[in-house]
Amino acid sequence: MRPLPEAAELDATDRALINALQGGFPLCDEPYRAVGEALGLAETEVIERLRALLERKALTRFGPLYQIEKLGGAFVLAALKVPEERFDEVAAMVNALPEVAHNYRREHAFNMWFVLACETPAAIDAAIAEIEAATGLTVYAFPKEREYFVELKLDAG
Repeated sequence: MRPLPEAAELDATDRALINALQGGFPLCDEPYRAVGEALGLAETEVIERLRALLERKALTRFGPLYQIEKLGGAFVLAALKVPEERFDEVAAMVNALPEVAHNYRREHAFNMWFVLACETPAAIDAAIAEIEAATGLTVYAFPKEREYFVELKLDAG
């Protein structure tokens, strides 16, 4: 197992903030103030801590999740068979696309998995073509056939 990157080191307040924001972001006029009040933090500290967590890559994304199909868009789970010596290079290329929601490594012939989230179904094909052109690798796309709600929450400690 690889050691955690330095960016993943969190203090107790960062951990409390991450735990509080998973699945419970307030829908109100001043949501960061509401989060701060619940944690005993100022609104500005909540915003600054989130910004720092994103800059350090301790968080890769902070934002809502939508059922994109209801907005006319599309999701696709995709995979690549990446030669080990090119893994970091290809990961950087894939992650540079704004359509990539997240990307992770698997111990499998398909060793890189990511989600494409696009504004239109046609944009999925364009993103796949862009990745294939940039990497020289075939993208294996697995469109969603059925949706499950698992409400995954990761305890930051």
